[in-house]
Amino acid sequence: MRETPVTLARIRATREEFKGRLHHTPVLSSATAAQFAGAACGVRLADNRLYLKAEHLQKTGSFKPRAALARIASLTPAERSRGAITMSAGNAGQAYAWACRELGVPMTVVMPNGAVPGKVAACVAYGAEVVFHGRHVGESRVRLEELRQERGLTLVHPYDDPEVLLGTGSCGLEILDDLPDVGVVVVPVGGGGLLGGVLVALRETRPGIRVFGVEPVGADSLHRALAGGGVPVPITPASVADGLMAPIAGRLVTEIASRYLEGVVLAEDAQILMGMRFALERLKQVLEPAGAAALGAVLAGAVPLREGERVCVIASGGNVALDRLGELLAAAPPLPGA
Repeated sequence: MRETPVTLARIRATREEFKGRLHHTPVLSSATAAQFAGAACGVRLADNRLYLKAEHLQKTGSFKPRAALARIASLTPAERSRGAITMSAGNAGQAYAWACRELGVPMTVVMPNGAVPGKVAACVAYGAEVVFHGRHVGESRVRLEELRQERGLTLVHPYDDPEVLLGTGSCGLEILDDLPDVGVVVVPVGGGGLLGGVLVALRETRPGIRVFGVEPVGADSLHRALAGGGVPVPITPASVADGLMAPIAGRLVTEIASRYLEGVVLAEDAQILMGMRFALERLKQVLEPAGAAALGAVLAGAVPLREGERVCVIASGGNVALDRLGELLAAAPPLPGA
């Protein structure tokens, strides 16, 4: 296996470079969540608490600015002058639009038809041009390539890029800052940009940490890549979690996951919505479905936890469509035993 360009030393250097420009997001905790998760797995969690890394409180409402700032800062002067382009269901687009505004780079975001209106509006508010094409980001790539060639724009990938993973690795370092004896970290997975950076940061600092990825059943690109010998394959994703509907797993995260990941857990949409409902009702935190996937999987007992482990789940985003919030909550099942 060839060596990845994503290393712990480079993650630490990237974090230091952007110190003060991003939030060190808080780690929240819940005894009630630990009670439900422990009962589902037949174990007791450390401190009788379940910990939540609140990336939905990061700038733009998701973890994505960690990646976007690192990637845009890596552009050459000529690339900055011409501008950048990405495809996104919303969170990556917002983050790249924000980062480009911060660094004075023109930005174009190609989004699927039917993208969450609030995410579209945020991209525009940060100064990006938004172009619509396709049913999901995989189809949006067609229009992106046309615009990239017509205008000489530089593609800044939403997840499969070394700079992206160097940026997201700071999330893992912050978890270790706040929970130095964490035993399990559970990460939602779309294309894998968050998971890849967090895996390197955690496992190369503390090799004994178990890290699980959570994908929707209908958007299991990383699960399929790992099951197929580490070769990413295109899928047609379908899930309530629009932020996790990557059409193919990232090459880099597949390589890293083959080395470091404990396993991929597949979550039903109902479990994802249960996590979203729990976050709002019990934690008073608004998460989008993608941001609630890891929490939902743990509460449902889908992640194999062990007695006495300190468990942290990453809440990756909170950009839920307000006009759909009632509908999503109504579709969420009650907690088992609640």
